[in-house]
Amino acid sequence: MTANAKLLDRRQKIHLAIRDAAIEEFASKGLDGASTQAIARRAGLSKPQLHYYISTKEELYEKTLLFIINEWSDQFFLSSVSDDPKTVISEYIATKIRHALAQPQVCRLFANEVARGAPILRRHWSASREGVERAAELMRGWIEAGKIKAVDPYLFQMEMWAVTQHFADYEAQVRFMLDLDDDQPIDEERIITDVTALFLRACGLDNS
Repeated sequence: MTANAKLLDRRQKIHLAIRDAAIEEFASKGLDGASTQAIARRAGLSKPQLHYYISTKEELYEKTLLFIINEWSDQFFLSSVSDDPKTVISEYIATKIRHALAQPQVCRLFANEVARGAPILRRHWSASREGVERAAELMRGWIEAGKIKAVDPYLFQMEMWAVTQHFADYEAQVRFMLDLDDDQPIDEERIITDVTALFLRACGLDNS
């Protein structure tokens, strides 16, 4: 590896460390409660080192949100990769729940931004809206073809999002209700099976 390549690799690792630290800090403290000192500490940097890579806390917050919505836009919309609605819905739910359980802080950061009125997200939501419209059109096609019963394609998407997000946003409550200690794994397959059955029934499909 050349000296330039090593430098680029080091910078990339630092940027990833900063992003991960920002997700943790913003998810737990919110924008107002988070500090660049705490983010630097989480990333293994000094505060001056952090500010070599970022300008302000607010800029880092917006970049972190943009990373999340860009990553999610590639994963979390119903798509026409299959003509079978059962397959599409089931795969969406499984992917979403696995992500929520594996990266709860990412989900919480997003939820916290929405809960405060989404002042930053509103500037970047157009692509997400386009994904929702494409999924709604896909669902209307299923309805017209008699593949699923008539459901509201917008509310159906929101309801799936809400239920799958629940296991990250309300992890403490989930653990309490399921009598799980903090170090015990949540049974993701149990959740996926139950939530999938719930939404397949809602659109007139079964899970057999």
